[in-house]
Amino acid sequence: MTTQQLIEQIQLKKSFLCIGLDVDLAKIPTHLLKEEDPIFAFNKAIIEATHHLCVAYKPNTAFYEAYGLKGWKSLEKTIQYINKNYPEIFTIADAKRGDIGNTSSMYAKAFFEDLAFDSVTVAPYMGKDSVEPFLAFKDKHTIMLALTSNEGAFDFQTLSVNNKELYKEVLEASKSWENSENLMYVVGATKAEYFKEIRQIVPHSFLLVPGVGAQGGNLQDVCKYGMTSTVGLLINSSRGILYAANDSTFAEAAKQKAEDLQKEMELILTAKK
Repeated sequence: MTTQQLIEQIQLKKSFLCIGLDVDLAKIPTHLLKEEDPIFAFNKAIIEATHHLCVAYKPNTAFYEAYGLKGWKSLEKTIQYINKNYPEIFTIADAKRGDIGNTSSMYAKAFFEDLAFDSVTVAPYMGKDSVEPFLAFKDKHTIMLALTSNEGAFDFQTLSVNNKELYKEVLEASKSWENSENLMYVVGATKAEYFKEIRQIVPHSFLLVPGVGAQGGNLQDVCKYGMTSTVGLLINSSRGILYAANDSTFAEAAKQKAEDLQKEMELILTAKK
């Protein structure tokens, strides 16, 4: 999916919602545990209930890798189901990969070719040659960690380097990398006050924003400082949608939570015109 196609979906659906498919077997309704593949059964129901309200799905691969081969198969079935039935949806492999060049090339191949995701999250700590192999894939997007929403983000990301916070140095450097037009960035919603400065460095790039909802991020603040003329935001919600109910009504409850966010986004987009 190209950036323009993503923008068109945002305009069509009046939504820039991304739903994180982070499936924990301990939290899904117990009746699904009788299914042959409980994870896929849960995902399929969530997708069918919410696909018209969101523009992206983001499985965090840890929640699948934790269950070994069965979990990886569930991930494969999930992405195949989305690609076949809802090809207009932007897909994100939240894998946070990043290693020396030949290793990153294999990670990229796994997510872009084998699983056919539109994008993958990467950690830039090892520098340019750990990220550029992902950027080499045409019409695929690399979503680089910039300023995350966890408490430990302040351990390194905001340290001063050459009188500038480290995350700003990373953002600046990434703009010079080959095929950097395919870069997006992860910026946590709980760091809303930083969006204004981030936009001075990457004024047009899409930002994937976790932390709205369960982590306490505020959608209005994020949009106030982070929204561009083409929106430029993918707001992720995972637990707040997935686990809105823990019984047979779970999909309908998830739909309602997603719709609440979509309606809020529609109001923001309407006011922006």
